Amino acid sequence: MSFRTTASHPALILDDVRGAQKMLSGVARVTALEGSRHLTELVGSPVHLKCENLQRTGSFKLRGAYVRISGLTPVERAAGVVAASAGNHAQGVALASSLLGVRSTVFMPVGAPLPKVAATREYGAEVRLHGQVVDETLAAAQRYAEETGAVFIHPFDHPDIIAGQGTVGLEILEQCPEVRTIVLGIGGGGFAAGVAVAVKALRPDVRIVGVQAEGAACYPPSLAAGHPVSLDSPVTMADGIKVGRPGDVPFALIEELVDEVRTVTEDELSSALLLCLERAKLVVEPAGASPVAALLSDPKAFRGPVVAVLSGGNVDPLLMQRILRHGMSAAGRYLSLRLRLTDRPGALAALLAALTVADANVLDISHVRTDPRLGLTEAEVDLHLETKGPQHCAEVEAALRAAGFRVMG
Repeated sequence: MSFRTTASHPALILDDVRGAQKMLSGVARVTALEGSRHLTELVGSPVHLKCENLQRTGSFKLRGAYVRISGLTPVERAAGVVAASAGNHAQGVALASSLLGVRSTVFMPVGAPLPKVAATREYGAEVRLHGQVVDETLAAAQRYAEETGAVFIHPFDHPDIIAGQGTVGLEILEQCPEVRTIVLGIGGGGFAAGVAVAVKALRPDVRIVGVQAEGAACYPPSLAAGHPVSLDSPVTMADGIKVGRPGDVPFALIEELVDEVRTVTEDELSSALLLCLERAKLVVEPAGASPVAALLSDPKAFRGPVVAVLSGGNVDPLLMQRILRHGMSAAGRYLSLRLRLTDRPGALAALLAALTVADANVLDISHVRTDPRLGLTEAEVDLHLETKGPQHCAEVEAALRAAGFRVMG
């Protein structure tokens, strides 16, 4: 695929994205667009979820990887490709390479989740574990490319990658012609840049809002400075958008075409992931849930109809477990209390009976009878309860106090 260029950087046009769409026909799925009644009620206008979490390999990354590798010369294909990733890009490159008959080597961090490592191998890549963080893994992959001649497939900073990801924008316009706002996560920027190129060329009135995790938000300071700015140590559970520096190619396009970049907190990401699971019945990774987090944090800021792109669903089960607990806590559905009881037979049973009446589910309980802090006739109980929400938490605490229990906090 060829692109027109300017003096400063390659510039994509609509025809490039359309060419990528033809190339991906029969390879990438046209993913579903699902309505969300709950988000529609919050926002006050229709909200749809673009389900790239249901794409092959579990994310949009296959699109760009396939277009990029398809564009290699026969000599480059013979040398093979190499990539570095903690998950989604790794799987996209592995499957794209297998489909095109190209040998692939993927470097992943030593601590990468085992399901993602196993999936990358199953898609046909040789996996090499190197480094504790992605930057170390990336450096190892680039050294491998220099030493072997393999072509390094960057996750976001290449025109072919961006054109492939931009096909999501074309699908959105076909599936929801009346769309007024598109909300999507931003890491390095390849996905947002591609979608913006496609959408703004056909519908310049559509507002495009990018979302970053608060602890890994490299775009706000970069846009303020007018050039990519590096973060020292990005921190977020949303590893799919945990990028310390914008890509040069996508940054120029995002600066020109994306209307706004918002940030969301870890609590908001957790709550969004929980909402996707409970209300939409969709397994979404934290990065994929970031657009929903933005809608939840400020629902009246988005003009509808809105399309929120769920960019991926590759979440490690252990991380999912922790995130769900965190999300339920953020939503006020966990309550932790410390109480003082009179240390006598039946006191603990009375406490549990009071909780039963209050309809609170005990998740964990610790009963301490011997401690220097306690009086001779006192016992202390730490409770972790599952509740129905913030109002129910207040009702449970009030019921315990009314029953004569001393709530310490």
